[in-house]
Amino acid sequence: MSDVKIGIIGGTGLGQLLGDQQGTPHRLETPFGPTSDAVLETQWDGLNVLLLGRHGPGHRFNPSQVPFRANIFALKQLGCTHILASGAVGSLRQEFAPRDLVLVDQLIDKTYRRANTFYEAAAVHVEFADPFCPVLRGILAAAAKEPAAGFNIHGDGCYVCMEGPAFSTRAESLMHRIWGGDVIGMTACPEARLAREAEIPYALIALVTDYDCWKSKPAPANAPAPMDEAKLLDEIIGNVQAASANAMELIRRALRIIAADPGKLAACPATGALKRAIWSDKAAIAREDIDKLAPLWGRYFG
Repeated sequence: MSDVKIGIIGGTGLGQLLGDQQGTPHRLETPFGPTSDAVLETQWDGLNVLLLGRHGPGHRFNPSQVPFRANIFALKQLGCTHILASGAVGSLRQEFAPRDLVLVDQLIDKTYRRANTFYEAAAVHVEFADPFCPVLRGILAAAAKEPAAGFNIHGDGCYVCMEGPAFSTRAESLMHRIWGGDVIGMTACPEARLAREAEIPYALIALVTDYDCWKSKPAPANAPAPMDEAKLLDEIIGNVQAASANAMELIRRALRIIAADPGKLAACPATGALKRAIWSDKAAIAREDIDKLAPLWGRYFG
């Protein structure tokens, strides 16, 4: 596993921290346009890593406008073998408190405006029952334990991915709880699905910033005045910053575990995701379409 190269995708909060790192920037044009930002290649704890801020400089891409396909394609071009991602979320459960981290294991996709596949010229059906890599999740869980992290981590959870950019209505939030959602965000899809199509094992650390609106109810007439909006925003930003610092520490710990034994990653199931997923007759796929996506599926065309 000497060719291990870990992609780290930072969302709200962590993306800004990644922007402070030093390394070699790569600005790639892909068949799907430019990436959100330059991909920064550097080394952490003896491992080659590729750093990418999902929302771009100045957080300029809203979730529906993030160039997900370009980002994942570029990481694959640069030799990325595994992805650790982060994303800010609202909590749908009392026990998932602000500033907690969640190693999500399931996903409900409610997006509808985003291109969610690379393979528009063929029928490609990847297995996606378990969207997040169990091996990477296990390493992150182990990283939280030895020594014990000074922050709260939940070992599993269901991520509801909504389109946005507006937040949920209260009725929607209550519905998401009934569905079995634990956290809600706007960026896990199609990112996780595209990583699977690119045969890159992918894990996501969800950063809880606040409780979704299921928890807030209209106040009675004699209730104290609600918190000032500016103070509420400051509180959420503080939660993002604290959770981002915790996520960075967790990722650093995980990388040290991987560096000590890269062979742990050999069991990641996503590395063969396309083996039985290409249903089209390969002879019927145009050579230009094969070549266009060669970094993704070229090895299956001889």
